[in-house]
Amino acid sequence: MINLEQLGVHLPQGYLFKDINIQINKGDKIGLVGKNGAGKSTLLKLLAGWDQPTEGAIHRAKDTSIGFLTQEIKIDTSQSVFDYLKFSNKELNTIREKIDFINNELVARTDYESETYLQLLDDLNFANEQFQLFEGYQWEEKITSALKGLGFEENTFEKSLNEFSGGWKMRAELAKILVNNPSIILLDEPTNHLDIISIGWLENYLQRFEGAVITISHDRLFLDNVTKRTLEITSGKLLDFPYPYSKYKEKRAEEIERLIEAQKQQQKEIKRTEELIDKFRAKANKSAFAQSLIKKLDKTELIEVETDEVAKMKIAFPLSVQPGKWVLEMENLGKSYGNQLLFSGINLTVGRGEKIALLGPNGVGKSTLLKRIMRTLDGEGTVNYGHNVEVTYFAQDQAEKLDPSKTVMETVDQVAKGEIRKDLRSILGAFLFSGQDVDKKVSVLSGGERTRLALCQLLLSPSNVLILDEPTNHLDIQSKEVLKQALKNYEGTFIVVSHDREFLDGLTNRIWDIENKQLKIHHFTIQEFLVRKAGLLNGETQKKAIENKSTNNKITEGKSRRLSYEEQKEQKRLRNKWKNKVQKTEQEIEQLETELKSLDKKIADLDYSDEEKANKALAYYKEVQDKLNQAFEAWEEATLELQTLDDEE
Repeated sequence: MINLEQLGVHLPQGYLFKDINIQINKGDKIGLVGKNGAGKSTLLKLLAGWDQPTEGAIHRAKDTSIGFLTQEIKIDTSQSVFDYLKFSNKELNTIREKIDFINNELVARTDYESETYLQLLDDLNFANEQFQLFEGYQWEEKITSALKGLGFEENTFEKSLNEFSGGWKMRAELAKILVNNPSIILLDEPTNHLDIISIGWLENYLQRFEGAVITISHDRLFLDNVTKRTLEITSGKLLDFPYPYSKYKEKRAEEIERLIEAQKQQQKEIKRTEELIDKFRAKANKSAFAQSLIKKLDKTELIEVETDEVAKMKIAFPLSVQPGKWVLEMENLGKSYGNQLLFSGINLTVGRGEKIALLGPNGVGKSTLLKRIMRTLDGEGTVNYGHNVEVTYFAQDQAEKLDPSKTVMETVDQVAKGEIRKDLRSILGAFLFSGQDVDKKVSVLSGGERTRLALCQLLLSPSNVLILDEPTNHLDIQSKEVLKQALKNYEGTFIVVSHDREFLDGLTNRIWDIENKQLKIHHFTIQEFLVRKAGLLNGETQKKAIENKSTNNKITEGKSRRLSYEEQKEQKRLRNKWKNKVQKTEQEIEQLETELKSLDKKIADLDYSDEEKANKALAYYKEVQDKLNQAFEAWEEATLELQTLDDEE
């Protein structure tokens, strides 16, 4: 589909990359990785045809179409969200206009027997065939599916796109790319503006997509789930690995170890050669030999190794003082904007040591709830802090609050206390500030750099309760791992909003989910929660399976033969068996759900400082939870069997 030949980009400071030779085929699912500034976004722009290389060429197969989602997208239109997608396909627009024109002509004319009238009918027939060929009759259905999958509510489809935030505009642009089904999809950080459920939907879509996908992402799980090949830009070169991200990291680590050994051997050889040159240069009968050694040394291509220093960083959030048994108490907490209710009736106590992930689709009020907890936003109910509680808050706009007149080093130095001040340069390095970067003014930093600096400042601020709103935005995979380890080792309490499943996995011991204007508490793992949310454990799947099976049976019911007496007798026995099983499992499910509600209250008051007691309580909770899952599965099996028997009559 696309072939890159001797591709290079030269900047005033030197080559960004050069001599890139690579082929991208239909069906390739590629993750594009590399350090910030390595040239990942530049390469996508070259592939999309937005920019031209300094040298080399890009060969594209005929009729190759490209959909490119860039972080720099700008949409300024009064079109509705739905119309933005509906009229985005030029071929369909042309055919649709032609059909409308012909229909209007046919209505206006009365010369039904004329050749021109008959020709119009032929033209209309051909246009309808073309419209069908371009999937015009499924077009609106595809648009609806994509918009819903990416988080748009159906009642927002007719809203002007300019009424939406930049993040939602990005989703609309992504939906437009997907419904147009290009040959190649290029994605630059597609998960930045998606919630967890929408990311899962996008993964499933891209896995089924028949064309090629090349994506830049700091979401490790997204890369593992979508890609099968990894391209790394490093030291001006492009390395090609036939593996998804995690497997690539293993292989790359092994390769780096070999390179380090080879580099050491090369350095020894260079040192020995330099010693020989110094020894023989002054001797007349050996000067030619010395000159040959110098030429050999000049031609030596030095082995360069980019090591992952960030991954070795070990940093921790300092705990200011030990708080009391409970740290936060919410009483009848709620918030509305005009007639729009976000949430209400939240009554909850947060205990010392709890690690909470706050989840829910974009727009349900996650950030608003955090602001209510911080008491920076008015609303219904009250929030009380416990004894000795010191809260540190990381808002989504935290970067905008940094002092632009200070340098990077001054920004962190003003909050750091104690022994950690000796490691400020290393900590800044973990957040991609190294060398002369630490002397830059905040005013010249990019938005992403400011966000990373704000997070670094947070890490150095002593507290015992952390409130974090999307802290992983703009962090690369290595820096996110540093942050995750720091949070795992944190002795205080934290509430974190994040759409990064890899980051959340194994980090929290409970989930808050804003659903139907209420706050629901779960003690699942992130993966268990997502499976339930996707409807794989809660009855939606079995309901759809029953409907599909029923539909299939109705199609063939006319073909079924009459059952014999023995077969009818056996069917009756089986029906009674499965009917009893359905009733029994429904009773069991009801009992287990009642028990779980009771356990919810007990776990809400757990003292997590008593680790043994807390672990025992959580283990029993999981045991009951597992029994409930098994009961659901048994109910599903019995219901499907019973439905099958009914359809066979």
